[in-house]
Order: sequence, then C-alpha cells, then structure tokens
Amino acid sequence: MLAPAELVAELAPPPRFTGVRFETYVPNPDEPTQAAAVTAGREFAARVAVPRRRKGMFGRRPQEPAPGLYLDGGFGVGKTHLLASIWHAVTGPKAYGTFVEITHLVGALGFAESVRRLSEHKLLAIDEFELDDPGDTTLVSRLLRELTDAGVHVATTSNTLPDKLGEGRFAADEFIREIQSLAARFTVVRVDGPDYRHRGLPDAPDPWTDAEIDGHAAALPGSTVDDFDALCGHLAKLHPSRYGKLVAGVPAVHIKGLHAVPDQDVGLRVVAFADRLYDRAVPVAVSGEPLSALFTDEMLRGGYRKKYLRSISRLTALARDATE
Repeated sequence: MLAPAELVAELAPPPRFTGVRFETYVPNPDEPTQAAAVTAGREFAARVAVPRRRKGMFGRRPQEPAPGLYLDGGFGVGKTHLLASIWHAVTGPKAYGTFVEITHLVGALGFAESVRRLSEHKLLAIDEFELDDPGDTTLVSRLLRELTDAGVHVATTSNTLPDKLGEGRFAADEFIREIQSLAARFTVVRVDGPDYRHRGLPDAPDPWTDAEIDGHAAALPGSTVDDFDALCGHLAKLHPSRYGKLVAGVPAVHIKGLHAVPDQDVGLRVVAFADRLYDRAVPVAVSGEPLSALFTDEMLRGGYRKKYLRSISRLTALARDATE
C-alpha cells in the first residue's frame, strides 16, 4: 500500500496530457469561446502564482476573483487539455486528479489528513467533476471549501454547470444547497464547439471478428483479450481509481462479445474504464455489437447521458487507433 505522501505525489496528468500546453491547444475559429477559454486559463494560472491575501484585522479578506475556475462545456471541446495546461503552467506544489481519484484519496487518507496535505498546494486540478453519488459530491464540496479557505486555487472541468450538478439525478434540498454554496467559489468559463475527436473523420470502424481480434492481439505482445461480460465482472471488483493501473503499459485492449450494458452501475464502470484507456491512449478493438450500441436509448435519455456520449466518443477514437 502506498504511503500518504506517495498517494498525493501520484496526482498528476495522465500520459495523454503530459505534453499539452496552452500553445498546443488549437481553438476552433468558429467557436470564439474556445479562444476565450485559453485566455481565461492563462490568467487563472497567473493568479495562482500570486499568494492570496489573508484576512485583515477585522476578519475581512480584500475582494479578489473567485479562487476556483470551472470549465464547462460538452465533450470533445478540449476542457481536459486546458485543465492540464493550467497545471503545467503553475510551479508546484500542485495536484491533478479526476473526481474519482480525489474521492479515493480522501477515502484512503481520511478527510483531515487530505485537507492537511492538499492545503500545502498552490493548485488542485479536478477533471470530470460529475455526480455518481451525492455523498461523494458533498464530501468533495466540503473539501474544496476547506482548501479554498486555506488559499488553494481549484480548477475543474465538467459537462454540467456547477449549480446544475445532479439535476435529473438527485433532488434532496440539502444536497442542492450544498452545490449552490460550492458554485459561488468558482468563475465559470463556457467552452463550446463540436467534438474535435470526430471533426471530419469517418464513423467508428465496424466490429472485428473474434478471429481478427485473436490475430491482432497475437501480433502485439502484452496486449489483452477479454470477454466483455468477464471484463465488466472484473471491473466490479475494483475501485474505479485502480482502473488506470489495470491498463498502464498495455499496447492494446481487445474485447470480445461487446453488447449493451445491462444497467447504470455497469454503465458507469465502463465509462470510468473508457476514460482511463483514453487517458493512456490505449487502442481498443471490439467484436460483437458496434460501440454505438454500448448504452441503451433509455440510458442515453437519462441523467448520465453526457457521460455515456463522452465514453462512446472516446472509445470510437481509440477504435480508429487500433486500425492504424
């Protein structure tokens, strides 16, 4: 088991985003919000370099911009690229993790110890701020209040405006108040545009045959071959924060017998797994049904619609990579 210092030290952008910078983000000329988001990201990173002023004699801190930056927009517009660029532009100490990784950190270290260690940082970057559990979000919102009060700047991305998190999923009054309180600590920057992963590109490749899967895997030592149901069963036994290590260093992932997931629990685990594959740029080849059939029409109309569509977009890009 990793020591607390090692757990915190591991919070850095995944391999796909280790080389990104503001200079490598190419705004869509038809979407002015993208260029504006680059400017906002640069300005936020510059503010992080300046220590926040403490409270004065009478308990009031001078008026300053919100200590948080919230990049809101659809999938495939480069929000994670911008978030990682902010992280790279800031000198340490700093931390970067997905929402799942941050909740796992708090679970592993305890709330007080997590606050103590992260309070020593200038910046905490959180990717994919989304809701699977109102308890997790209440926990993280409390964490962010403690950290921003301690002078830590927080940057995050999401597909949902902060005061709309949980809409269509949870309706508890206390939970809604919690999210609205958190939203006041962020400046929201909208990033609009089409999914860049598929701009001008063909549709996803057709599913492979099982024989093609076996042949491709045999030609790539170290690659994996799994039955879809068996893979889903294995993911259920692991905390999603461990999915990244599951595929670290794997040259390609091959999945046989793909079909629609049976329920939301399995669906959200598949989403988390797909995100970690994308972070590490691991090509994916599948047999069975096409990737577009991974989530049912009912699921794509529900509260997690954006997550499912993002997952299909990312897996489609990885499926193209497997054919190259």
